Amino acid sequence: MVEKNSQRTWLTGWDPEDEDAWRRGGRRVAHRNLTLSVLSEHIGFSVWTLWSVLVLFMTPETGLVFAPGEKFLLVATPTIAGALLRLPYSYAVTRFGGRDWTVFATLILLVPAGLALYFVRQPGTPLWVFLLIGALGGVGGGTFASSMTNITAFFPQRHQGWALGLNAGGGNLGVAAVQLIGLAVIHTTGYGHPEYVAAVYLPLIVVVAVLAARLMDNVDAVRTAPKVQREAARCSDTWWISLLYIGTFGSFIGFGFAFGLVLQYEFGTSPVQAMGYTFLGPLLGSLSRPLGGRLADRLGGARVTLWNFLGMATGTTLLVVASLTGSFGLFVGGFTALFVLGGLGNGSTYKMIPGAFARRAEVAVTGGADAAQAFARARRLSGAAIAVAGAVGALGGAAINVAFTVSYADGSGSGTPAFLSFLAYYGVCVLIIRFVYLRREVPRASTAPDGIREASRA
Repeated sequence: MVEKNSQRTWLTGWDPEDEDAWRRGGRRVAHRNLTLSVLSEHIGFSVWTLWSVLVLFMTPETGLVFAPGEKFLLVATPTIAGALLRLPYSYAVTRFGGRDWTVFATLILLVPAGLALYFVRQPGTPLWVFLLIGALGGVGGGTFASSMTNITAFFPQRHQGWALGLNAGGGNLGVAAVQLIGLAVIHTTGYGHPEYVAAVYLPLIVVVAVLAARLMDNVDAVRTAPKVQREAARCSDTWWISLLYIGTFGSFIGFGFAFGLVLQYEFGTSPVQAMGYTFLGPLLGSLSRPLGGRLADRLGGARVTLWNFLGMATGTTLLVVASLTGSFGLFVGGFTALFVLGGLGNGSTYKMIPGAFARRAEVAVTGGADAAQAFARARRLSGAAIAVAGAVGALGGAAINVAFTVSYADGSGSGTPAFLSFLAYYGVCVLIIRFVYLRREVPRASTAPDGIREASRA
């Protein structure tokens, strides 16, 4: 049913678990909104990670010369800002609606992109100006939280692993896209026109905002009760999964920001050589995210995520060996594997969220609670927990850059201390999954309604 008023159109009575309504047109509506959500988030991620490319243009030829620590600080700044914006962005979409907030969140990207276009071509611009513009670019990172919260409301539980994975994966592709655009600019015009990278996105931002305004819907199911994020924050699952997401998404976005600089300081590659390698990892990692969600739908999020972290630990060990032996090929291969595994883990970790809250609902129903109310509450808490995990996970990206800053600050040209710290954290994540989630998986009759039962598999 569609409710219309003078200000906006809202879809009311939306229930993706209703099989008949889903087949009669609900599926088409959900996929239309998913498509526009992916486009908006894709542009947001590109603007968010813009400085991972622009720092590679900061050479004596452009009159923008900064120390290694200053460059790592510059790429860390939008990461931190984007992480801090994710909670308010997630709340905003429940207040203003998915369509209206997507239009606003897309148009506001014109500010950091336009400022970057102007100042990056001004030789002698001080670092603080770029730090401020980088912080404004954090609005691109915030789009992830509002987009994911919105799409959660459109899809039934049995498809959420795939839908959330596709939504996030399409957004994550923005990291690879901006790298490719930077590479194309260097090959076409050299290092003298970094503003062209930012200029590409100005018309795209406007086009996506117009499409979102015309084709997306506000859906009442995304509205949540007041203080639902606070309620989700009181659940231990929110924080356990947030710690896991630091390991997966934090690695993906942190490596995406830092990889080019790491290649320069570790092996002395030129900016164009570094950019030629940096796009591949984010590209493969973005494409693997929906696969991680799909595998989690079938095998269980905890099991897939466990094996994922074991693989990431192996990949990090390869980086340590490559760094100590000076093997460029092994280093690039190890980093690329980490991007792929990070993408898989992003999808499987997010699948754990609706599964964990569905399991809580099952326990409540066993204790006498009304099933419909218990699982409706689980859906609301899942959306809020996704926002919390997204914010905390993005801070992991900033931690990655801080670790690299410390590693390369002594002039040794080795990131080994940072890699060892990553290896230790992945080990902690393995322990969390093994002793917090896998031990819970005891066979029992499910009290979940049809269509939700599969979501309870973490």
